[in-house]
Amino acid sequence: MTIIDSPLFLSLLYLFLVAGIWLAALAVVNPGTGVLEILALVALGGAGLGTIFVPLNAWALIVLAIGGVLFVASLRLPRPEIWLAFSALALSVGSVFLFQPEGGGAAVHPLLALSVSLLTLGYFWWAIRSAITAQRARPTIDPTRVIGEVAEVRTELNPIGSVYALGELWTARSEGSVRAGKKVKVVDREGLMLLVEPEEEAK
Repeated sequence: MTIIDSPLFLSLLYLFLVAGIWLAALAVVNPGTGVLEILALVALGGAGLGTIFVPLNAWALIVLAIGGVLFVASLRLPRPEIWLAFSALALSVGSVFLFQPEGGGAAVHPLLALSVSLLTLGYFWWAIRSAITAQRARPTIDPTRVIGEVAEVRTELNPIGSVYALGELWTARSEGSVRAGKKVKVVDREGLMLLVEPEEEAK
C-alpha cells in the first residue's frame, strides 16, 4: 500500500474538503476582507489535488452538487433553515463517499465520518443559519441615512472590509487600504455596501 492509498491520506483529503466547505459557506454568508475566500480556495484546492491520485464516486459528486444548490436555496427562499438542513446533510454524505480507494472499502473511518458529519450539521445549523438570519434582518435603519456619516473601520479595508456606523456593522469598500480603528466617511452606497474614504480626505 502506498501513502496515496493509505487511510491517513484519504482522511486528510476528506478533512480538507470539509474545511473548504465550512469556509466557503461562511464566506458566502459573511463577506468581508477576502481571507475566508482565500482559505476556502486553499482547502478545496488541497482536496482537489487529491483527485489526481484518487478516483471519485460520481454519485457522491452529484450529491455534493445538490448540497450546493440547496445552500443557494437557503439564501434566497423562505424557511432557510429547512433548505440549510438538507444542504448540510447532502454535503456531509457527498464528502464522506466522494473519494474511492483502490480495492473498494470505505475511504474515511466511520467514526471520523460520523463525528465530522455531526459537527457539520451543527455548524450549519448554528453558525450559518444565524448568519443568514442576521443578513436577512439587516438593515434595521434606512440605508440612505448612513451617507455622510463618520464610521469606524472594524476590519481592514483592502479595499473591502467592514465598518461600524449608526450602531450597525456594514460591509464597506474604499479606494485604498485603511487600517482597522481608523475613521472613514461614508460617501455613497451600492446596495448594502458602503463606499467610504478616509475622514481627512473627505474634509
